[in-house]
Amino acid sequence: MSASHGSTIARRAFAILPAIDVLAGRVVRLRHGRREQVTMEGGDPAAAAARFAAEGARWLHVVDLDGAFSGRPTPGLVAAVAAAAPGVPVQVGGGLRDAEAVAAALESGAARAMVGTAALTAAEELAARFGERLVVAVDARDGRVVVDGWTADSGVTAPELGRRCAAAGVARLLVTSTRRDGSLEGPDVELLAAVIETSGLPVLAAGGIATLADLVTLRDLGCEGAVVGSAIWRGAFTLPEALAAVA
Repeated sequence: MSASHGSTIARRAFAILPAIDVLAGRVVRLRHGRREQVTMEGGDPAAAAARFAAEGARWLHVVDLDGAFSGRPTPGLVAAVAAAAPGVPVQVGGGLRDAEAVAAALESGAARAMVGTAALTAAEELAARFGERLVVAVDARDGRVVVDGWTADSGVTAPELGRRCAAAGVARLLVTSTRRDGSLEGPDVELLAAVIETSGLPVLAAGGIATLADLVTLRDLGCEGAVVGSAIWRGAFTLPEALAAVA
């Protein structure tokens, strides 16, 4: 990573993105991203969006789990969440596996759209078309990228996908340790550091975040921000507390 890039990240406010993961129309938390391991049910996604907006959210992170598992985004989900939190940009993913699906999500009210599977074959095309509004999700299990709703091993390592994305002109990455997702076991700092170092891109961290100290660690590591799900939903800390901790 160049000194100039690192200083740019250092000057940017560290982003906290509360997670709204939606399965069958309800907010849930899954352990390790497995559909059969629902650990919490959190009600209506639009109500969650409104609550987080009232608590000071500057971004919302929405994952359409039905879309992720089926490959077909859920109609109306993005629009409903965006309408419930006017003025708060929404980052959405789940089932966005081609340019048309990404465009539809953005047209429905998302500020940024996340792709995972599609990035392996179409990163350059997607980056050229969507620019800053595209986020590539680097979902890693034991250092290797998993795709298709985290059900298949791509055969590519997380740092290698990061390098490919940088070469393709991708604006930012979301790096998730799937084994830690929903676990409250702490972030995978080694994974994140490797992707930051090899890609040189802004990186959002996800997976395992459990404490305010974890957020400070990620900020100091050089991450652009963090997606926080289980820690907020289970009451380990509040969104206002998280925002204050990294201010």
